[in-house]
Amino acid sequence: MTEKLGLDDLVTRLTEESLVLSNPIIVIDGRAGSGKSTFASKLQNQLFIEGESAPRIIHMDDLYLGWDGLNEGVSYLQRMILTPLLTKGSASWQEYNWDLSARDTWREFSFGTPLIIEGCGSLNTFTKDITSLTLWLEVDEETRRERWRLRDGEKFMPFWDQWAAQELDFIAREKSPELANFSNR
Repeated sequence: MTEKLGLDDLVTRLTEESLVLSNPIIVIDGRAGSGKSTFASKLQNQLFIEGESAPRIIHMDDLYLGWDGLNEGVSYLQRMILTPLLTKGSASWQEYNWDLSARDTWREFSFGTPLIIEGCGSLNTFTKDITSLTLWLEVDEETRRERWRLRDGEKFMPFWDQWAAQELDFIAREKSPELANFSNR
């Protein structure tokens, strides 16, 4: 059952729940422009204030393999980050460099602080079973499209439909909104 709350209440609730868990993994999903990155930053700041250690944020944008890479990014998250974290307590992976169209910079994370994973595709049947807290954010398409335009300018607008089609396919297959513990809808 998904609990529906306003954004401020969601930050408060996820902070409270995270602080009582050992090595919490928090997943924040929603379609492009739904406010995932902004919410993740607010949650990170609140967890730092309340818990006195800054959680790590992993952005799915750093895992996708370009504009057709939603599914590969999800697979990479599972294979290179979540499975090693759960088996060894640490993980290392390469971020995708959009300018080079290749993976380049290595990153690492070891349990000890909360982990926040935000981005399209982060909430799925695999992550639902292994993560502590899951959130689905939703806003109308007009708002999402305007946020995309404001964030990235016109240069990425030609990719809107291509990306939206992948999101819809993924959501239809995984039923991501239904898997969330919490939602703003």
